[in-house]
Amino acid sequence: MVKEHFALLVPDKFTHLEGVAPLFCAGITTYYPLNFYKSHVGPGKKVGVVGLGGLGHMGVKIAAAMGADVTVFSTSANKEADAKKLGAKNFVVTKDPSAVKAVANTFDLILDTVSAKHEIAPYVAALKIHGVLASVGAPPEPFTLSGSALIFGNKTWSASLIGGLKETQEMVDFCAKHNLVSEVEVITIDKLEEAYDRTVKSDVKYRFVIDIKKSFKK
Repeated sequence: MVKEHFALLVPDKFTHLEGVAPLFCAGITTYYPLNFYKSHVGPGKKVGVVGLGGLGHMGVKIAAAMGADVTVFSTSANKEADAKKLGAKNFVVTKDPSAVKAVANTFDLILDTVSAKHEIAPYVAALKIHGVLASVGAPPEPFTLSGSALIFGNKTWSASLIGGLKETQEMVDFCAKHNLVSEVEVITIDKLEEAYDRTVKSDVKYRFVIDIKKSFKK
């Protein structure tokens, strides 16, 4: 039994519950900073999303639904078609330094969703004056960034984890309103180790969801 104020309402409008489940992870993780800095996200604003994975694909969907002009930064050129299908208007291959340099001083906000080791300075350079870099990924090694990269341009670097119940319900309602769900692959529990190995290899579009009912069906 759960007390009412600890429960969240999933609107009846959602019929694809498999795609709803990851909203309580990837959805709120990306919604929170985008909503917190909503003055930097919306019509006429340019938002960058670093990484098109389990978090990043929801960042693209949500930022686009908020009305922003979204650009995806990725090491994989073959993700461009997916990025645009999800709502991005532009795509930057980060393995090409000239492509990253070409978008310097462009973005109102950049959402960094990458948990692998990577350089952060190029994304700070890509921000406009008073721009915000919001980190939600958790790389294994510390970032290196010169203070002057933030000072010149009055830029902000922030980070967040998930969100409280109030924000999570707001996210669910927002996603229901805009028909947003996560892109998922549904598996049974016997495929768990295989799914883990594929996740490590970034071979999933873009979240695995375990169907418990089918997993233990007699």
